[in-house]
Amino acid sequence: MAIEAPLSRYKRNNFIVYVAACLAAALWFAYDGYLNQSFIEKHTNEQGQADSTLASNRIAPPFLVAGALVLGGYWYAIRNRRLVAAEDALIAAGGKRVPYSAIEQIDRTHFDKKGFFTIIYKDERGDLAQWKLSDRHYDNLGPILEHIAAQIS
Repeated sequence: MAIEAPLSRYKRNNFIVYVAACLAAALWFAYDGYLNQSFIEKHTNEQGQADSTLASNRIAPPFLVAGALVLGGYWYAIRNRRLVAAEDALIAAGGKRVPYSAIEQIDRTHFDKKGFFTIIYKDERGDLAQWKLSDRHYDNLGPILEHIAAQIS
């Protein structure tokens, strides 16, 4: 039986907040740069040229919308990522696979207070490597940690 740890709510909600902040800033800057006449008059000199504040308020909205689209696209791409503790290996969504037989040690010192643990394992070349798994990236790490500890002991 495989145990799955989906992408954490923390990470998903942060993407939503970042996208909303980019869109809100784009709307605010666009309003001030194009529609708010008192702001436009305040930041225009006698020759009718916009100062740097008004110019940046007119230039920034497309970049902020593009940033929101990039963040939204990245969120869409990673929304179904999972960490799976299968019968023989720990598998991440990106294709990273660590067999339980290669795990040398689990450092769970900070798991209770800070929500992460580190797996020390031997990679394909035989070198020691570390993999830090955090509850900021994946939910349901407690059962995965217990499963890994049971498999390597």
